[in-house]
Amino acid sequence: MPKPRIYLDHAATTPLRPEAKAAMEDGLAIWANPSSPHAEGRKARAKLEDARERCKAALGWDGELIFTSGASEAAALALHHAKGGARLVSAVEHDCILGTAKQAERLPVRPDGALDLEMLREAVQREQPLVAVQHVNSETGNRQDLREIGRIVSDAGGTLLADCAQSAGKLAVPPCDMAIISAHKFGGPIGIGALLLKNYAMLEPVGGHERGYRRGTENLPGAMGMAAALEADTPYLSTEVLEARERLADAVRNAGGTWFADRLSGPTPFVTALAMPEMSATAQVMRFDMAGFAVSQGSACSSGTMKTSHVMQALGVDGAVADRTIRVSLGWNTTAEELDAFADAWKALS
Repeated sequence: MPKPRIYLDHAATTPLRPEAKAAMEDGLAIWANPSSPHAEGRKARAKLEDARERCKAALGWDGELIFTSGASEAAALALHHAKGGARLVSAVEHDCILGTAKQAERLPVRPDGALDLEMLREAVQREQPLVAVQHVNSETGNRQDLREIGRIVSDAGGTLLADCAQSAGKLAVPPCDMAIISAHKFGGPIGIGALLLKNYAMLEPVGGHERGYRRGTENLPGAMGMAAALEADTPYLSTEVLEARERLADAVRNAGGTWFADRLSGPTPFVTALAMPEMSATAQVMRFDMAGFAVSQGSACSSGTMKTSHVMQALGVDGAVADRTIRVSLGWNTTAEELDAFADAWKALS
């Protein structure tokens, strides 16, 4: 009997929580369009609004919430339709931000991954800029100090857009004016996300659904699944998993590898970048896959390219090291035994 595979690519997507699956099944039985005025539509609308309020409560958000198809749509909604002036983005943003705001000024980061705050203070001295910063980086797991960043942006009369795709459901939503949420990153379904905002006046309406700020029929089963995933009462990572992660870190260091968390300003346990002393990342991903482990080379949206990661370039990582770097990311169902098995496999392969 073949050994079960071990999945360590939760930053790309994580399995659906059973609570979310059950909620979606309930939602599929309520098949009417929530925007329809008849009794069936009103019933669906009531469930949608209930899911909206539950999501806001679970996230600790007292502003507004617009359901979207995911993080990419939420980013486009904010970057294209938020009121204000120049768009500024950090150099280590996810491709959905960089691709949507191609003309935006890129803000540099320090070698430890933290946004260069002095450069930010200079850049925001313009008319009401919108500044987009990823809360937890999708390749390194580094967390930005969004409280201080938000203070700088607010003092300049700007708007802070926090990309919380990798942190929502795991960490508290940071102080910000708008936030991007993606359900399938924390155990909710694929195809549903949200844009959190302090108030609707921050956006130009586009017509259609979601109070006129988003086109497309609302995904009621997805919204119900997202709410249920956020309300799950089990911790995202157990103490045992965190201890196993430290054992993996020691194994990498002792074998002469690079454990990127050692150089970061705010490492988190959800996403980790690590490099072998010699083998290329492409070869590692293939070899681990053959051995039954799912890991990745950078973010899923760009893992098929041969280019050096823009995140590694922004951090000033040596190109040879960057080319040997893989990403290991943990999820709500990761076990300590799985991480220990990966550590053994990593040592054998290195």
